[in-house]
Amino acid sequence: MIFEALQRLGSKADRLLMYPHDFLLSEDDSSPEARLLRFARDKYAVKLKPVAVMRKGGGGAPWSSSYTKLLAFNHTEYERVLNLDSDATLLQSMDELFLLPPSSVAMPRAYWLDPKDQVFTSGLMLIQPSTAEFSRVMDEVSSATSDVDDMEIMNKLYGDSALVVPHRPYTLLTGEFRSNNHEAYLGNVDELWDAEKILQDAKYLHFSDWPVPKPWIAATHDVIKRTQPPCEVDPVTGQRDDCRLREIWLGIYKDFMARRNVPQAPPSFNSISYQVY
Repeated sequence: MIFEALQRLGSKADRLLMYPHDFLLSEDDSSPEARLLRFARDKYAVKLKPVAVMRKGGGGAPWSSSYTKLLAFNHTEYERVLNLDSDATLLQSMDELFLLPPSSVAMPRAYWLDPKDQVFTSGLMLIQPSTAEFSRVMDEVSSATSDVDDMEIMNKLYGDSALVVPHRPYTLLTGEFRSNNHEAYLGNVDELWDAEKILQDAKYLHFSDWPVPKPWIAATHDVIKRTQPPCEVDPVTGQRDDCRLREIWLGIYKDFMARRNVPQAPPSFNSISYQVY
């Protein structure tokens, strides 16, 4: 999905996909994983990088294999790596991030958490690969307990030194369209929430709508009915028939499925990166 968007948006950077090394890639392999990997390679010029998935705690926690994305620190063949999570969609080009000032890592704030804590999100990371930094990160991963995720590791190591990427327009959660309070995302109490404009301005949209599953997993009708944004009262008619917000939210998922347009479930990739020399 993101690779399709990178090509459609004319990104100039290299495209790299880290995938579990136990996925077979032989030309005669007809498994969904092999066919999708070959498709990414041949259709979108993706460089495929088999890696050993890094797991903690037996792999039960949702983040148990998320440490794998931190292997991006070891791609020293590049000056910059923009690491993106696979449970997201790219709406506009972000190539301009490669021109940010030098920094070991640049990340947006996790705006949905307590702003007093100043927590970074690892859902988007502009990384400056380095042997020294890679060693430092891997040491922290090795010593982390199973209840520590990659975001906590990045905040522990770089919470005081990371370059801040503005979350507007570079990180927007789909759950924001179900929220009743948008002050944290907007950044002030005076700006009015305009869902259509917010989506139009956003560049990177992260699917985060629990209990709605990730978009490649079909949600039940009951889950959608319980979690979709309610229709709002139309100030003109006085009726609760203004369903634009609901249509925007549902449209995000419909757009993902329409662009995905493959019959098989995708492989469970841990992260993707598009890169520059």
